[in-house]
Amino acid sequence: MSEHAAGDAAPEGRTLRHLVGGAVWSDLLTRAYERSHPAGATLLRQDEPGTHVLALVSGVAKVVRRERDGALTLLAFRGPGELLGEVAVLDDQTRSASVHAISRCVVGVVTKADFLRFTTERDLFPVLVRYALAKLRESDQARGGGDVAERIAATLVALADMAAPAPHLPGGPLDLALTRHELAQHLRLSRNTISSALTALEPLGVRPGRGHIVVGDPAALRRVVAGGGV
Repeated sequence: MSEHAAGDAAPEGRTLRHLVGGAVWSDLLTRAYERSHPAGATLLRQDEPGTHVLALVSGVAKVVRRERDGALTLLAFRGPGELLGEVAVLDDQTRSASVHAISRCVVGVVTKADFLRFTTERDLFPVLVRYALAKLRESDQARGGGDVAERIAATLVALADMAAPAPHLPGGPLDLALTRHELAQHLRLSRNTISSALTALEPLGVRPGRGHIVVGDPAALRRVVAGGGV
């Protein structure tokens, strides 16, 4: 896996890599083959069988579920050091949601047999339970109250950090395959509220478009998160 060092951009306390340690994560990657996807690509599809898991090496993805009425619900974001598709593999069911790349993503593909063998050898089932609970807690925290512009800025900064090619490189503008509706779902706000707040953030380099949001100046957004105001 030639690019796994780039995975350090995610908040380590929230990732499987943090929970199992760098050595175990690297061992998992040795059992995978590498695949690269552009922004907007589908990494996993809802209702398909769990034939493999993905170790997210770099980039950021969104987890989306199609409801019975056809509506789409954004469930979570995932960044480097995260595992994708493990639930369907562990419970031997079809996938309950789809996963789409928000930025360019590099993943390690691990077959179901290899992943189950790996988790047994490493006695990782208790850790995977902790990982699942941490993901639920993270989703609840994202939906807390507070200033709308600050919450949106914090979300965009977190996604920019996860999608960065390396944490020490400034990089250019980041084009995220993320809609206003999905951002509204994630933060449990109305689409109109999101649109107004994104407009207010435009002087700080945020450029919302049809089906995507460009983050042009993460440093300016960090000042908003730190309480500097818009």
